[in-house]
Amino acid sequence: MFWIQLLIIVLLIFFGARKGDVFMGLLGGVGVAIFVFIFHVKPAAPPIDVMLIILAVVLAASALQSSGGLHFLVHLAEKMLKKSPKNITIIAPIISWLFTFMSGTGHVVYSLLPIINELAIDNKIRPERPISNSIIASQQAITCSPVSAATAAMIGFMAPLGVSLGTILAIVIPATLLGIIASALLTIRKGKELEEDPEYLRRLAEGLIVKPEQSAEKNAVSKGAKVSVVLFLLGVLTIVIMGLFTNLRPSWVQGDEITILSMPYTIEIIMLVCATLIIIFGRPAIETILNGPIFRAGALAMVCAFGLAWMSSTFINGQTAFIQEHVATIVNSHPWTLAVIIFIVATLTTSQGATTLIMIPIAIALDLPPYIIIGAWMAVNANYFLPVASQCLAAISFDTAGTTKIGKFVLNHSFMLPGLINSVISIVVATLIGSVLI
Repeated sequence: MFWIQLLIIVLLIFFGARKGDVFMGLLGGVGVAIFVFIFHVKPAAPPIDVMLIILAVVLAASALQSSGGLHFLVHLAEKMLKKSPKNITIIAPIISWLFTFMSGTGHVVYSLLPIINELAIDNKIRPERPISNSIIASQQAITCSPVSAATAAMIGFMAPLGVSLGTILAIVIPATLLGIIASALLTIRKGKELEEDPEYLRRLAEGLIVKPEQSAEKNAVSKGAKVSVVLFLLGVLTIVIMGLFTNLRPSWVQGDEITILSMPYTIEIIMLVCATLIIIFGRPAIETILNGPIFRAGALAMVCAFGLAWMSSTFINGQTAFIQEHVATIVNSHPWTLAVIIFIVATLTTSQGATTLIMIPIAIALDLPPYIIIGAWMAVNANYFLPVASQCLAAISFDTAGTTKIGKFVLNHSFMLPGLINSVISIVVATLIGSVLI
């Protein structure tokens, strides 16, 4: 029965990934229906905490975007990149990581790509190098940002195991940064030099490479945008501090027990307050907050949490005995297999959030050490493997020199080498750091 139900989950993920978008979350609901009405498995509780964390975080991030805060962050990034354009292959990925870390969304990198491309060409650097590394770095930061949907879900799952947000960040931040720096250094000479690349020379000869016009409007930043960024970063900082120092959170005495405000509730409260302050002082157009791309992405993450995480939890509840007796033995003997499975699921779903919601409950049910789970969790950043994800396609279109591309054999694309370097290093380093801290 275990293998039949597992096959159903695999098929649902496969068809959901092919259709994409909200359909994947809806198929999770179909999975719950199959387990409950056909196999008579008692349904697990829906992941309410995870969904509410995502909603609160997305409201704050969407308010930031509507106020022009993300535009201001891009303006700052442009200034930083222009200070040392010769080192753009190393600096651009770090800045991309930092901006995703602060904003909680990898979409911010789209605004940086034209700047990276222009500076690379101006300095005779093959754009593929900084662009491909920046795309991977922006995705790696998803698992580090306290305000990303994937990390929000991870916080909710790991809290009952006694693993705090501060511990998670202390593991994943150095792991991903080391991977990013190593990848940039190892690919700094990747491909032909720009002036020797035939595609670039062809486009240059045909006049297809045109320097974009600069305008005062592009660089104009409102006072409200600056205030919004400060408020948002203060909110993120407050969450991190509250996660590190539990004594700063309110507590209540109930009989002989002292109850401390949980981290999920802490994040929800702070982000709702943060969104409110941004609206008051940043003065965005209210109607744009629920219509922007960030809120849409967050709504999609909530649908996926509702369907996929509920499906995984229901499956696990019905198969707990079999998992602990058979599957757990295999994975405990070979912990690396968990990372491989997560990597495969992430490749199919192309979503860190969806993969987290599907796989982490299963990993917890296997009774694996928390540091193994967190280390393997780094494999959710695998949406580069098949170059069909939006960030990969966007990067190819922004490279006006034509150096960032998909190869003849599909898998030999520009993102494969930096992606694999980042995945392997971040998984190994996170596991090692976690074994010390937890």
